[in-house]
Amino acid sequence: MKPTGMLIDEHHLVGRMINIIRLEISKIENSGKIIDASVLDSIVDFLRFYINITHHEKEDILLNKLKEKPIRPEDIEIIEQLIEEHKYMKTAIDDIVNAEMQYFKGENTLGIIITTFNALISLYPKHIQKEEENIFPIVEKYFNDDELALMQNEFDRVDREMIHKKYKTLIEELKK
Repeated sequence: MKPTGMLIDEHHLVGRMINIIRLEISKIENSGKIIDASVLDSIVDFLRFYINITHHEKEDILLNKLKEKPIRPEDIEIIEQLIEEHKYMKTAIDDIVNAEMQYFKGENTLGIIITTFNALISLYPKHIQKEEENIFPIVEKYFNDDELALMQNEFDRVDREMIHKKYKTLIEELKK
């Protein structure tokens, strides 16, 4: 599979999670602000490790390599927007992680969680569309088969390392 195909497959999974988050927000708003702790924890885990550590890292590899190519200024502008959106999403996800920890300690951070979830729900579909319609189609134009294979190897490395990052983080959190 080519790198963009891998990212598109991941976008489908991200889209499914966005739909789950949308449903959970609706449940929370209709139930008097009660949230299922295991569902919240699973969503946060997905956002933190799958999207932040795995998916965005691969996209940043692709975007940074693409910036090195002689591409059109309007494409560079879109790439810069996407990189900034990744930074924003990373911060938003970090905010959710922190709010979740505080929530489980008894603090009322549900408003922060819902607001940040809503921001991600609003941003992700547009972000994905921008990548798939504007950036991914030009990748094969600027990268030859060898370069695509090397990029795919980097993506595979990111996937392999993610599991170790996830469980090192788990051990550190349990030690606290």
